[in-house]
Amino acid sequence: MASFVLIPGGWQGGWVYEKVAELLAAHGHTALPITLLGLGDAPAPTANLDTHINEVVEVMMAQQEKVILVGQSYGGMVVSGAADAVPSQIGALVYVDAYVPDDGDSLWSLTTPRFRDVFIAGATADGLTCAPPAHLDPRCRPHPIGTFLQAITLSGRWRKVPRKTFIGAFGWEGSPFRDLHERLSRDPEWSTFAFDCGHNVARLNPKALVEVLLTQV
Repeated sequence: MASFVLIPGGWQGGWVYEKVAELLAAHGHTALPITLLGLGDAPAPTANLDTHINEVVEVMMAQQEKVILVGQSYGGMVVSGAADAVPSQIGALVYVDAYVPDDGDSLWSLTTPRFRDVFIAGATADGLTCAPPAHLDPRCRPHPIGTFLQAITLSGRWRKVPRKTFIGAFGWEGSPFRDLHERLSRDPEWSTFAFDCGHNVARLNPKALVEVLLTQV
């Protein structure tokens, strides 16, 4: 049986993977949804990308077997950083409508002007956190803005992970991931899938997501 470490996107906590975790457990697997620092009940406005990467590395190192590391949206930044730190701890990487950075990228540099405007507007209250957009789940929390702005440092070791998968969600307008999906679909090191649903795949299409995750075991 496998252990899945599940990293949410911006503003969200591990609760976004509730149904996914339930389905994985029904197949006998261990699901570890992560609520990153500052996205739970306790605020952490000075957290940065390194903070979140180190959190996930600690979770992976506590497991007795290789994990399948899954990240949604912003979580792709954390996936890449954690995989670069300890690639030997990971059997597969799954990016779910997520950013896939190269060395020196930040979420800010990779995203579109539309989402940069969202970040700027959301940070006007204190300059340290970005308030969640009004249409999101009320459980969402202000996101430490440093995690969106900090450039990632990658040695390239994350590419040694043997299985890499990208899932694109194409049922919503303004996705910053379409070109990335097209590029990775031509890369023999990657498997790619396209879902006809909105961006929040774990909640909108958990069964289809779990079907893909089970192929990584």
